[in-house]
Amino acid sequence: MTSVERTMKALRSAWWQRWPHWVAWATMLWAVLYAGFGLACALTGTSLLHHGGDSGSSGPGWAVVAVGASGALVSAAVLLCGLRPALRGLLWVACGTAGITAFSLLMDVITLMLGQGVDSKASAANKALAAVGAVLLAATARSDRRPAGPAVRAPSAAPPRVQLSAWAGTLAFVPYAAMKLVWASGGTFAGITGEEMLAVSERNGASGIFLTLESWGLDPTALLAALGIFLLWGLVRPWGQVFPRWTLFLRGRRVPRLLPLAPALLGAATLAPYGVVGVGYLALATAGPVTMRRGDFHSSGDALLVGWIGMVAFAVYGIALAIAARSYWLRSRPEQAVTKTWSSGS
Repeated sequence: MTSVERTMKALRSAWWQRWPHWVAWATMLWAVLYAGFGLACALTGTSLLHHGGDSGSSGPGWAVVAVGASGALVSAAVLLCGLRPALRGLLWVACGTAGITAFSLLMDVITLMLGQGVDSKASAANKALAAVGAVLLAATARSDRRPAGPAVRAPSAAPPRVQLSAWAGTLAFVPYAAMKLVWASGGTFAGITGEEMLAVSERNGASGIFLTLESWGLDPTALLAALGIFLLWGLVRPWGQVFPRWTLFLRGRRVPRLLPLAPALLGAATLAPYGVVGVGYLALATAGPVTMRRGDFHSSGDALLVGWIGMVAFAVYGIALAIAARSYWLRSRPEQAVTKTWSSGS
């Protein structure tokens, strides 16, 4: 290792060790930028709703201003007075609000991965900024504590009940993937043929990448489901802690990195509530109080069948992903106890 590499390594280590101090500054900067973004949207009448449009409603923009301004005030108070219990509570409230705002960000990410455009650029930007803020606010709320040392646990498997939930999440996606592959291969399911489904995708603005994969008999959403299953099992099996090398170096030792948790938390926060709410709606539609719209299908019954397959998959997988992510976090924590690092402004 050269002297330049040793110097850079030392600087990175020192920078990381001081994260409890600079994270509050980063949170305040985010909050100011987020409030400015909301103010610009409110004054220009830019819609922050999912489908955009020119409704001119400034309400969501002013709500963003309120979240950003409150985040800035709380983070400034943390810098001046330290992380008091009341301030910690306010940080978690702001974190929850930002997390709710970031709901369905995963859908936008998947849309962009498939080469399609999002329904509303302003809405997508709002959700992305809110997701960043949720992470920073949570980090600030935890900034008075960090691991006492860099030692790590040996890779281990999740408890049997956690692995059972992973099996449930995996099996829940089997009917969904099978349905998609039937359509992609030109077959018929729920009264609609693969050719009809391809025409629907094209009419709804599917990208060239999406349509090309469909023409090859490969449904992109089924491929993403397979990738999601890979992530799920990586969180509960020992190989997920060593392959790929999701690690960084801190004081010369390896420490588990949060990289695999980022997509896991994003997926769980999006798919679990989306699926649970969807299952509730489908239950009402099945019982009769509400009517299921047939959409692109030939009957409401066909739409209901496809809806059940999709929503059950999202709900069960999202919950399993949340359970697996928590288990991964606990199993990959440093063995040393967590110690207090700072409690007053500096």
